[in-house]
Amino acid sequence: MSNVFEGYERQYCELSANLSKKCTAAASLNGEQKKQKVSEVKTGIDEAEALIRKMDLEARSLQPNIKAVLLAKLREYKSDLNNLKSEVKKIVSGNLNPSARDELLESGMADAMTASADQRSRLMMSTERLNKTSERVKDSRRTMLETEELGVSILQDLHSQRQSLLHAHNTLHGVDDNIGKSKKILTNMSRRMDRNKWIISFIVFVLVVALALILYFKLAK
Repeated sequence: MSNVFEGYERQYCELSANLSKKCTAAASLNGEQKKQKVSEVKTGIDEAEALIRKMDLEARSLQPNIKAVLLAKLREYKSDLNNLKSEVKKIVSGNLNPSARDELLESGMADAMTASADQRSRLMMSTERLNKTSERVKDSRRTMLETEELGVSILQDLHSQRQSLLHAHNTLHGVDDNIGKSKKILTNMSRRMDRNKWIISFIVFVLVVALALILYFKLAK
């Protein structure tokens, strides 16, 4: 239900009840007092028509299922307003006999009481709907806060996981550096071993040659 429509509806119900009372009062008056009261009623009818037009525009802007319900209400309000206009015309015509005047007074009092009862009923229903709407808003706000807290918790977990991944990446990078350094050291050691092998081979060759020469000169003597 539209809060805007409900606001116009409350204003209309209050105005309708007030106009019914004024019609009842005008029927029992004479002269200038009667004219003044009738003028007030006509002004109120203009205001009521303006409120009905506003309710009509608001109802037609809503969803189809809600619009149908509100337009049905508006038809009742328009019918009530037409009845009120008819009563005003009867009062203005001044052709009411005593029995008709008494009937109008009784009808006006009954309408006023009915309008007041309807007004109270509508106000209670509106209050109940507003309370339910308030509860739904509170529930939605509570759900939103819970969702926000869950989102913050998830973001914190993701941040922690990101930090863990960055730490693991840095650790792996350090391991790669150490493996690279170890590989260089092993390569250098292998080169040194090859160089030492060649040096030892050369020394052995020189010693063998020297030994052979020594043996040759000894045998030659």
